[in-house]
Amino acid sequence: MVSAPRSTARRGRPPKSLTAPPTSGRTQRPGTQRAAAKEATRLKLIEATIDSIAHSGFADTTLAKVSEGAGLSRGIVNFHFTSKDALLVETLTHLADEYTGFWKAAVEKAGSDPAARLSAIIDAEFHPTVCNRKKIAVWYAFWGEARSRPTYLDVCERQDRELLETVQALCAELVAQGGYETVEAEDVATGLMALTDGLWLDLLLTPTRFDRNGARRVCMAFLTGMFPRHFPSTGAAVPAA
Repeated sequence: MVSAPRSTARRGRPPKSLTAPPTSGRTQRPGTQRAAAKEATRLKLIEATIDSIAHSGFADTTLAKVSEGAGLSRGIVNFHFTSKDALLVETLTHLADEYTGFWKAAVEKAGSDPAARLSAIIDAEFHPTVCNRKKIAVWYAFWGEARSRPTYLDVCERQDRELLETVQALCAELVAQGGYETVEAEDVATGLMALTDGLWLDLLLTPTRFDRNGARRVCMAFLTGMFPRHFPSTGAAVPAA
């Protein structure tokens, strides 16, 4: 998940759109309008921070650059975030929530079958919403800082651990269902996460050669080797023998 360890990172919940409630003849309350506007401004600043880190790097991202990128005054930035570090922590938390929420939604939609759930996680890993060169560049920037920034490390490890534990639990279900006596669920989960991290790095370093479908096929081939009765060569799940 590569040049940075899996344990120090990754990415969550897609931002919820701010939609108006059903019309009932009444206008939205001023307090609600202010809260919605404040949240929209906060997200705009976070997106500008993501753009700045991806374009200029971590050290060269400043509150001035963020305010310029967002088209907002420096005073607005200071109103929402007391310091650059506070803005960076919020940006990292936003990315982690977006990533985690995205794969969780995919798992929920896949139903109860562990093979289908594992396939859904792989699909989510390479979906453009979370797997794009800009966001991956930002993730690697934070991973580089996490070793000396306990706050960053806590956010990264918490969301990364949740995914690893979920994948490990699904692998354990497959081991039990298929009678794969020589397969260790923990090893498969660690290997799969390392594989997806490496493919993310490929997108960052060689974007013109990166193939989302090809990346998924690589992961499915790995699972075919581990759980052949659940993942035939086509990548489709079949009932255990």
